[in-house]
Amino acid sequence: MTSSSSKPNSAVASLGLSAIDALKESLRVLPGVGPKNAQRMAFHLMERDRQGARAIADALNNALDRVITCQRCNNFSETPLCSICSSSKRDSGLLCVVETPADLQALEQVGAHQGLYFVLMGRLSPLEGVGPEKLAFKRLAHLVQTNEIREVVIATNITPEGEATADYTQQLLGEYEVSVSRLARGVPVGGELEYMDQSTLAAAFKDRRKAD
Repeated sequence: MTSSSSKPNSAVASLGLSAIDALKESLRVLPGVGPKNAQRMAFHLMERDRQGARAIADALNNALDRVITCQRCNNFSETPLCSICSSSKRDSGLLCVVETPADLQALEQVGAHQGLYFVLMGRLSPLEGVGPEKLAFKRLAHLVQTNEIREVVIATNITPEGEATADYTQQLLGEYEVSVSRLARGVPVGGELEYMDQSTLAAAFKDRRKAD
């Protein structure tokens, strides 16, 4: 009788791939990982670090089971309200809008923003089929409408997609009685917050300008 451990994974079987080929394809979902890098990673894990591979699998499964999004800011959280939104030390009247959780983390490491955040979970990109309906703009509008927020800082990346996202956010907030500002000097064109040094981000926040 064949043991359960020898049975092929149903997802692998449905794709018609061997286990190692399915692993390569799975690794290719990571940003910047092409076929060769995916193969290198897969072979390394199988040849030299199966314990590490199991640790990765366990961590992924644990994260998928436990991580949700904060009901207020839309950032990753393991509780209905994240630690930032539930903190009494934050300025609830100051809201910073970012594209991704990675951008939020970059700003938090700088310590320049003492208010709350809202994460759009992406940026507008018509070429990639990402329109306003695929981002959390409706939740952002509801948040501003139902809370006493005096200023919204738009901290999207200074890329074509980020600028388009900032423009749309500014138009969206135009109907509400809230001051809207955007990051100023210190952020280079084409730069992404996640990869900027702390002094650059701090200067951009300090010298933010009121949106026209």
